[in-house]
Amino acid sequence: MPKSSWKSLLIAILIPEAVGALAGFISGPFTRAQYTQLIQPPLAPPPLLFPIVWGILYLLMGVASWLVWRKHTPESRRALVLYAVQLVVNFLWPIAFFNLQWRLFAFFWLLLLIILVWFTKQAFGRISPAAGWLMLPYLLWCCFAAYLNLGIYLLNN
Repeated sequence: MPKSSWKSLLIAILIPEAVGALAGFISGPFTRAQYTQLIQPPLAPPPLLFPIVWGILYLLMGVASWLVWRKHTPESRRALVLYAVQLVVNFLWPIAFFNLQWRLFAFFWLLLLIILVWFTKQAFGRISPAAGWLMLPYLLWCCFAAYLNLGIYLLNN
């Protein structure tokens, strides 16, 4: 792979990783203080698992976006705009859930994210089947996060 391809791949990976890191930095103090005090629904993983899973998911998202970006077509540009929108929605969820403690709002925000991720996955898959598949774990994790979010809301209100 040419050096410029490695550079663009690295940038594509760093974008979602940076979004996640920034969201974690902003909501981090609230996250640690609150999560352990909340009544958890069944299947809730330990807090340590979340940054590991999100780090992997952001890596997969970055690779998927790079595969789409390399096509340089109008369709790939539209798909990347959708990808950017879902990244913004992703970024705002922990702020709503942890910082603002808007648990029910955060659940519906996650439903919006799931819809956006689904459309992004579909758009990516039309351009690069591999990119579409790389978005699947993220979609599934968002569905699991919605279950956890709703469970926490119901058990703690």
